[in-house]
Order: sequence, then structure tokens, then C-alpha cells
Amino acid sequence: MRAEKGKLVEKMARGIIRLGWQDIGGTRRRLSFGNFKKCRVHVTDDYIAKLPPPVAEHILRGMSAHYYRAHVDVHVFVDDTLVLGVECKTYAENAMLKRILVDFRLLKTAYPNLTCCLLQLESMLEGHYSDPVASPQLGSPSSHTLMSLFPDVDLNIVTLLRGERKVHRPIHKPEFFKPLEIDCLNHAIGALGKMLRPFA
Repeated sequence: MRAEKGKLVEKMARGIIRLGWQDIGGTRRRLSFGNFKKCRVHVTDDYIAKLPPPVAEHILRGMSAHYYRAHVDVHVFVDDTLVLGVECKTYAENAMLKRILVDFRLLKTAYPNLTCCLLQLESMLEGHYSDPVASPQLGSPSSHTLMSLFPDVDLNIVTLLRGERKVHRPIHKPEFFKPLEIDCLNHAIGALGKMLRPFA
């Protein structure tokens, strides 16, 4: 069930991105979700410099094998250039937010100008994230604290459904369904369009 809900959010993300791009006058042929190969992030020179000589020498001899493959759920290309990464979650809480921030930090080593977005169905981040159309979006103390530790990752958080996620009220059960309200959907389309505007 979790996997299917995850695929649904990814599919919704692509549709929302297409609509947002169209709203800002972007032409369809310029936008793609290309076949993104996981980005290879290599060991840094500063790290190697701090290691004991035998370890540093070992890494340097096999440097091409010392990397981590970084990626997020949806990679958005304009004119075949990666401009936006979107991590899709059925819900996010702060333990997940830490991982999302790390993933984007890794991607930004290769794509320093990448725009970063978390698109979630529901929020467990507390604060204003469970009110998708709140303006301004004030966030929550714990989330802001985490994001402050990743100053090069300017994370945009977009929520689709109103109300904080309740663990014992899963929305895949009919009695706990939540509607996707048109104003929340329009807000998401506008938010993604705004992220893409510099590339239109």
C-alpha cells in the first residue's frame, strides 16, 4: 500500500509540474522528466587530507570506486538541463526531513543551482505545513532548525491535503478519506510554476 501511494504522489507531481509549467507559458517540448542516472558524489579532498596516510592512499588508488549514488524521486529538466528535484512523500515528519535534506545536499554537490522541493500528500512536520494554502507559510520550529543546518538547500515544501496526518487514521481507508480540495491543488500548481519560472 505504501509503495502504491508513493507511486501515486510521483505521478501527481509530474502532472502538477506540467500544469505549473503551462501556466507560466512554458512550452511542452522544453520540459521533460528525462532518464536521470543517479548522480555520483565522490569523496572530497578535504576528507582525504584528514585521513591516516595508509587509508588516504588506499582511497586515492581506487578513487573511481569511491562514490555514492544520489537522487530524488522526480528530476525535472528544462532544455535537457536538470533544474528541479522533487522528493515525493505520502507524508513527511522531521526524521524523514533530515534524510531529504541530506539527499538534496548530495545532489547539489553536482548541481549547485538545483531547485529543491518536497511534495507531500499529508504533513507530520507540525506548524503550518498541514495548511497548504496558509500565507505566509510559517513552518514549524523543529523543521526550521533542521533546514538551518543545510544553508545551501533552499527546500520548498508543498502539501496537498489539509490537516495533520493521524497515524491511526490512514487515508487509504474509506472512513478516513481526505478530499483534494481545488484551492490546495491550485496552490500546488502555482508553487511549482513559481519554482520553474526562472527557466521559462
